[in-house]
Amino acid sequence: QVQLVESGGGLVQAGGSLRLSCAASGSIFSIKAMGWYRQAPGKQREVVAGIASGGSPNYANSVKGRFTISRDNAKNTVYLLMNSLRPEDTAVYYCNADIRPIGVPFSYDYWGQGTQVTVSS
Repeated sequence: QVQLVESGGGLVQAGGSLRLSCAASGSIFSIKAMGWYRQAPGKQREVVAGIASGGSPNYANSVKGRFTISRDNAKNTVYLLMNSLRPEDTAVYYCNADIRPIGVPFSYDYWGQGTQVTVSS
C-alpha cells in the first residue's frame, strides 16, 4: 500500500506564511513528479505547483514569486512554502504524486487527504 500524508495547514493572516509537507510511504519503487493542487469552495481543483524527480519546478501564475515547491527524495517528501499569503489562497490543498509501487511495472497517480489553508484578511 502507498499513501500520501499531508501536514502544515492552518489559519494565517494575510501576508503571512505557511509550509506544507507531504510524505509518501509504503511499498514504493520510485516517485516521478510530485505536486500540489488546491480546491476552493465552489471551484474546481487547480494545480498550484509541481516538481519533477530531477527537481525542476513549475508554478501556477497566481502563485509565482510567492510559493516555493521543493522535495527531499531521500525522505519521499514534497514541501510547499507559501509566503505573502492572500485571502484568495484559501482552499483545501492536496498533495499529488506519480508513484511506481514495488513489484508493479507502471506508476499510479496518488493523492493525499487534503489540508485546509485559511487566510484571513
